[in-house]
Amino acid sequence: MSKRFTAGAVATAAALALTAAGLGVPASAAPSTSRTFTVVAEDGFAADTAVAAIQAAGGTVVSRSDEVGMFQVTSDRADFAAKATAAPSLIGAAEQKAIGRKPKLDRVEQEHLMAASVAAGTAARHGAKMDPLDDKLWGLEMIRADKARKVEPGDRRVTVGVLDTGVDASNPDIAPNFNWALSRNFAPDRTDVDGPCEVPSCLDAVGTDDGGHGTHVAGTIGAAANGFGLSGVAPNVSLVELKGGQDSGYFFLDPVVNALVYAGRSGIDVVNMSFYVDPWLYNCTANPADSPEAQAEQRAIIKAMKRALVFAHNKGVTLVGALGNNHEDLGAPRTDTSSPDYGADPYPRPIDNNSCWDLPTEGPHVIGVSSVGPSGKKSDFSNYGTEQISVAAPGGWFRDGFGTDTYRADANMILSSYPKHVLQEEGSVDADGNIVAGFEESVFKQCKANGECGYYTYLQGTSMASPHAAGVAALIVSRYGKPQGRGGFGLSPDQVEQHLYRTAAEHACPEPRLQQYRNEGRDETFDAYCAGGVNFNGFYGYGIVDAYAAVTTPLKPNARP
Repeated sequence: MSKRFTAGAVATAAALALTAAGLGVPASAAPSTSRTFTVVAEDGFAADTAVAAIQAAGGTVVSRSDEVGMFQVTSDRADFAAKATAAPSLIGAAEQKAIGRKPKLDRVEQEHLMAASVAAGTAARHGAKMDPLDDKLWGLEMIRADKARKVEPGDRRVTVGVLDTGVDASNPDIAPNFNWALSRNFAPDRTDVDGPCEVPSCLDAVGTDDGGHGTHVAGTIGAAANGFGLSGVAPNVSLVELKGGQDSGYFFLDPVVNALVYAGRSGIDVVNMSFYVDPWLYNCTANPADSPEAQAEQRAIIKAMKRALVFAHNKGVTLVGALGNNHEDLGAPRTDTSSPDYGADPYPRPIDNNSCWDLPTEGPHVIGVSSVGPSGKKSDFSNYGTEQISVAAPGGWFRDGFGTDTYRADANMILSSYPKHVLQEEGSVDADGNIVAGFEESVFKQCKANGECGYYTYLQGTSMASPHAAGVAALIVSRYGKPQGRGGFGLSPDQVEQHLYRTAAEHACPEPRLQQYRNEGRDETFDAYCAGGVNFNGFYGYGIVDAYAAVTTPLKPNARP
């Protein structure tokens, strides 16, 4: 997890912080003397002026997103980047470079697979629910989504964009709510990180997910309450795939921006963003540890992302983002040792909070969500801080329940839908589609009489918390939305945000306020101080989202949280 002109394209790399996967050239194309760049225009310059500057520097524009001033460019000039950066109308240019890095893995989300787990307990504490696996969804109970659906299960006209690695529309819980007409793939496979392309164009078909992350997020938001598998927070809304993440888990600038611009243009109501824009954990305007080229790349990322988020918000999109899994106060960040995570080796980068942004969560209009475990305690991995947090939500915590039989249990995490072929690649499901011995408590299979099956697994992270909040936001739009021009339906993002905050269940800071996680095996870098009061604090923001309160509390259009 994953900060004004709007942009749209694909990749960011260490050496490529601005590059794109949505290139006009297939990711599998043979090498040539021509190189590909992403270029971002300065504020106040018309798109045509920027194009002229690009051409003067020796580049050819192959695609453009005028709303955010972002351009994909090819050039065979060795000095193109330097000339483009020197142009008054351009912020900078970043070249797409492939160096054969291994896929980006999130060890937080799959912590249970890195250690021996205790299959127990949490699920058994809950009674029967509507769908067979709902008894394992403690998160739905915590936010009272099980009660909310009796009042408002979601409106089919409300669309939730899953800006992620894709969505497996073949899952029987996803299929009833999947919106084929609006779904798009903005992130063609990149062979250097994703492996060989599955199709000649390298653009995977809509309705597929070779990473798994997006399908898990989609299930939490809106898996159908159909008496099969499990159900989501808003089980009747429409799910829209906005594939902006690579199969390998990278989220590069161009596809993310393109997806946000498309969401705004298409009238999508809510967009969930459970990621940060690679390759920089923090994008800084002029970090002394960075080279001039890297500084220019990051300034362009900041500008393009801010423009894209503002564009989407102004077009009616409620933006929800994961706060991140780096267990730090976003208002007082530590030295970044993980960036860049693509294109070059990472190096220590002291982070100045006034000139560095974790994007998109620190971007304009983004509702930042922290993670809590079944006990309600802040998950040890979750970022926090009064400067950036908005609300908290169930994101799971494998190590929750110290001193009880639920400690280090898979059931402390978040269960949701997952693609069968990804589970097979990970080794928990065999070639025949059966669950491998030893994974019976972490992977679940449900089949219909006709042989159609769905698969489900546990993950944890603020990536899992954010879709709980996005689902509640979708219920708010469903409950209080109004018809809009040309057959549209929706609710102002500002109203959605205010109502989400006002109806969240307030949660005071723990005592002592300085939380340590030594019992859970964590060192001092995980220590977290909770600042603020009951109404708003650094661990819970305005509180833990409450779906039932959100759909039963009258909307106050002009209310502030």
